[in-house]
Amino acid sequence: MEYRPFGKLGLDVSALGFGCMRLPTVDQNRFSSEIDEVEATRMIRHAIDQGLNYIDTAYPYHSKASEILVGKALQDGYRERVFLATKSPCWLIKGEGDFDRYLDEQLKKLQTDHIDFYLLHSLDRARWEGTILKHHVLESAERAKQDGRIRYLGFSFHDDYPAFETIVNGYDRWDFCQIQYNYMDTENQAGTKGLRLAAEKGLAVIVMEPLLGGKLAVAPPSVQDILGGADPTRTPADWALQWLWNQPEVSLVLSGMSTMQQVEENLASADRSGIGAMSAAEQAIVDRAAAEYRSRAVIPCTACQYCMPCPYGVDIPHNFKIYNDGIMFDDQAGARISYTRFTLESERAAKCVGCQACEEKCPQRIEISQWMPRIDAELGQGGNQG
Repeated sequence: MEYRPFGKLGLDVSALGFGCMRLPTVDQNRFSSEIDEVEATRMIRHAIDQGLNYIDTAYPYHSKASEILVGKALQDGYRERVFLATKSPCWLIKGEGDFDRYLDEQLKKLQTDHIDFYLLHSLDRARWEGTILKHHVLESAERAKQDGRIRYLGFSFHDDYPAFETIVNGYDRWDFCQIQYNYMDTENQAGTKGLRLAAEKGLAVIVMEPLLGGKLAVAPPSVQDILGGADPTRTPADWALQWLWNQPEVSLVLSGMSTMQQVEENLASADRSGIGAMSAAEQAIVDRAAAEYRSRAVIPCTACQYCMPCPYGVDIPHNFKIYNDGIMFDDQAGARISYTRFTLESERAAKCVGCQACEEKCPQRIEISQWMPRIDAELGQGGNQG
């Protein structure tokens, strides 16, 4: 296992971290609480035996069962061999006492007296202002550090770069942060700019979604031709992981693993990792793969937001992104899930009335009123029935 410096903390952390959001389940449904405890424990302990020393979970994972499983898996001396991370369910904090109540519940579930790395979960601008600042969560977290229940404080993030900059600069005692980042997300959310900002401030930066929820692990034929043509022995997942580990600002790459095969493959990739280990020619191959993915998008939306706001509440760029992602990554099933489960009903393409006010503002001259009913037909109820 390769180890990397963890920001300004003076710690050496394994290049690979074990994310416990996608543990194996009895019915193979990652949203299920029925974790296959025997196999999940075997996977976690095997990874630790091979040198991995960072385990990440969170309050809501696997319908609140992930922390319980992790607590059991880290018995028999394994807790002392790892840095344990979990996250405060910030959306449930409605008053100043809630932070401590949830933290104490998590400590009990994890069967430990302290959390090494405690994150404020899934911050965006609204949650930062409406929860963290409003309910003095940072002050509560500082008290928890002082009494030893947590060692280091950070946050995970899902919003745009300006919001990331606000949060990073809004508190001078952050120890680390966690961002979604991969070779397709260099401009999305915090992006490369946010990665470098955090690193410059001395924060350790943990990367989540390194394979974009698994989409980069199964390349469509045109992308596989690029990656496999360069080196037929390497998997698409290895290319994506090595691209991340090549960057000095990346402190740790977090991967959710559902099978022992994924654990073994990721451990092998981590063994080969290193800052600056990827050649310029290899980086160019990844750039070509990213360009090929983008060329597969059928709607030429650049997310410029000129079409917004829609007078009827439709989130036009978001609908286009979901649809394009389904095409780009050959993942129509995932696109349907994103459309129906993770998008507000009021913002879906189904709410479009065809007024065409947005089309007058679109620099790409996209026929938005024609695309919206098609998106809903393919991703909404009609698509699910099909």
